[in-house]
Amino acid sequence: MSFNDAIKINDNDNVIVALRDIAAGEEIFGVKALENIDRGHKMALVDISEGENIIKYGYPIGHATTNIKKGEWVHSHNVKTNLSSTLEYTYEPELKDIPVTRHDTFMGYVRKNGDVGIRNEIWVINTVGCVNGVSNAIVNEANKLYGDKVDGIYNFVHPYGCSQLGEDHENTQKLLAGMVRHPNAAGVLVLSLGCENNNLNEFKKVLEKDGIDEDRVKFLVIQESEDEIKEAMDKIGELVEYAQQFKQEECPASKLVIGLKCGGSDGLSGITANPLVGRISDIMVANGGKTILSEVPEMFGAETMLMSRCKTPELFEKTVHLINDFKEYFISHGEPVGENPSPGNKKGGITTLEDKSLGCTQKGGTSNVMGVLKYGEKVSADGLSLLQGPGNDIVAISGMMASGCHIVLFTTGRGTPVGSPVPTVKIATNSALAEKKANWIDWNAGRLVEDKQMDEYAEEFFKYILDVASDRVRTKNETNGYREIAIFKNGVTL
Repeated sequence: MSFNDAIKINDNDNVIVALRDIAAGEEIFGVKALENIDRGHKMALVDISEGENIIKYGYPIGHATTNIKKGEWVHSHNVKTNLSSTLEYTYEPELKDIPVTRHDTFMGYVRKNGDVGIRNEIWVINTVGCVNGVSNAIVNEANKLYGDKVDGIYNFVHPYGCSQLGEDHENTQKLLAGMVRHPNAAGVLVLSLGCENNNLNEFKKVLEKDGIDEDRVKFLVIQESEDEIKEAMDKIGELVEYAQQFKQEECPASKLVIGLKCGGSDGLSGITANPLVGRISDIMVANGGKTILSEVPEMFGAETMLMSRCKTPELFEKTVHLINDFKEYFISHGEPVGENPSPGNKKGGITTLEDKSLGCTQKGGTSNVMGVLKYGEKVSADGLSLLQGPGNDIVAISGMMASGCHIVLFTTGRGTPVGSPVPTVKIATNSALAEKKANWIDWNAGRLVEDKQMDEYAEEFFKYILDVASDRVRTKNETNGYREIAIFKNGVTL
């Protein structure tokens, strides 16, 4: 048997994971496969009795719903989640301080407030979905006139900003405000209709909390304009002139904020791509930088691993609320807590939410949890922070961007073209995907079970990330023009 056949992740596991398609009758780890086992799927190493836990990564990922024979395929047909409702937790810290011993650098744009951007772009931010068509027209015209003078002029359509109440209205404002303050945008045009709930006067109240630089941020209410396209061109022209004063300069990697995301996960996500991203998170911490892990539902079943890494009891309590409040959100809508894995996840070998979560949380590396953020809250703590947000790909990466991420590292086993307003690095969990969807994938973590060692490959990957930050490399979402936002919504629409 070669390393490319299968892997037993933890010595305590009672299953192995196939690293290639295994045919019935093949002997793997001294056990004859009783049926075909697809790549990424699990095979029982021992006889497992009905009700007994399935152990993977050294932790339970659910329990057997029937007797499972040694060599049988272990998946949704014979395994069920152990997750139910909210739980009580005890703070049992297992801390790992990673000292700042590295001083890597990149080429960035230092803004007037001291923040650093990795692109010198102009962004058009819509206060309400009613102006989406106008903003498209504005950006099309602006790129004809000014596109070659900056790194690009972009808008981001969304359906909200009106007919929302309470927390939904606040979430829209938080997300959009995070975009306005994002340092990748050298200049911002805030585009308003004029009669919406999130009208300019109301939105400015949110923006004023961080201060409004009138050289960097311009405003246009199109109901008050005779020719909104012409007026927008005048304002964007001023923003382009302002943006041109910024030049790349050497900056410490400590200024970077990196988002950690997975989507379209498969059975190899927790073996290749997610541990690789976790290693990058630790390298960022060693540089004094910041990383953000979100997707709270995909922490269910692995949350105690994160709770034990909380630096203080206060952070532990915030993490408990982060987990239990999201479970209550599910329960309040009459939805089961553990029904997260998508059809694609299951086809790729992920059986339960615990299975998914134990792989997902590896993106957070091994360092201490230093911050717990509310949706739309700007990151401040150095090190790893946890961010309130769902698993949904576009909503999650939008939330990370609004909290300050310059780059999102996005692992995938099934493949997805989705991109955020910031560079979104797609990392394949397997070489087959990297080869098939080379127009989507930026990095192939599948090589970790072929010809690469983690230490060496993580350093190669971190160098690539610094190249992306320095604009020496553009990600596939940038070159394809795939830049989306989505806003977290819970309540009614009027």
